[in-house]
Amino acid sequence: MQSKTERVRVRFTSGDIECVAWHYPGSNGACVVMAAGGAVTKEPGTDLFARRFHDDGFTVLAFDFRRLGESGGQPRQIIRMREQLTDFDAAIAYASTLPEVSPDRIAIWGFSLSGGHVLRVAARHPRLGAAIAQTPLVDGVRGAARAGRHQRPLAMLRVLATGILDAVGGLAGRPPLLIPLAGEPGTVAMLTTPDSQDGNRALNPDNSYPQWQQLIAARSGIRIGLYRPGRYAPGVTSPLLVLVADQDQTAPPDIAIEAARSAPNAEVAHVTGGHYAPFLDAHEQALDSELRFLRTHLLAPGRTRSTFHTPTPESEPIR
Repeated sequence: MQSKTERVRVRFTSGDIECVAWHYPGSNGACVVMAAGGAVTKEPGTDLFARRFHDDGFTVLAFDFRRLGESGGQPRQIIRMREQLTDFDAAIAYASTLPEVSPDRIAIWGFSLSGGHVLRVAARHPRLGAAIAQTPLVDGVRGAARAGRHQRPLAMLRVLATGILDAVGGLAGRPPLLIPLAGEPGTVAMLTTPDSQDGNRALNPDNSYPQWQQLIAARSGIRIGLYRPGRYAPGVTSPLLVLVADQDQTAPPDIAIEAARSAPNAEVAHVTGGHYAPFLDAHEQALDSELRFLRTHLLAPGRTRSTFHTPTPESEPIR
């Protein structure tokens, strides 16, 4: 099997914003478009899976949403669902132009918040070859109610008040009020579930990605808490894999399974552990399930491989 050792930094336009992505040129004609979870940038959020997909021959396009990482957009660290869905659409369109990719053999992948996006994006792109939602947030309202069991009442009020103050300040053009992605119960943080404490260990071991700001605009927490992408699952006609962690306290698995059952062509894979288990002890199991799914639905017998595209400058070794 052909395996390359370089990835290429590429740029594409989403609306009037420039998004930045890593392009791992593959050898089998199929492509996986990848996006990380809420306020997580492409390197900590996709590297662990992207390089293994690429080793298996797949092209990978792993991108930063606008306002995050290397992509453009001001102010920073803000999540707006409509913008991120537009960026996902633009990434799919860009992937279809890559010379080694067959446009009918594109899959999308996301985890946590972007796993929820996968359901909405797949519902409006019925020609996708496959879609993978890993530990997805499919119902922010129900998920927030569960997560609230792991936060103290006064701290919950402080988080909500900070979000409202930030939203009002945004209307006046003030810079975002940033809060940590995760924190201990009683602190002002986006998540205080026990498994959310594993986020840094899972995504940023040994501080491998020091430039990743583990912060989010407080106003974005309100949007995430009201986000319900699971309602779009019945419209997903492409093959869909929903991978759940059975002890997930951040994105409850039963809610994700419920959404998967409403999709006409979905399957569910289970791993043991919390929200970040696919990046930790359950990584090989999760990877095996996802690679099997991608091979099944993107590498149908009899398809001709596309011409391999040689990387251009601005590349770096895949770590």
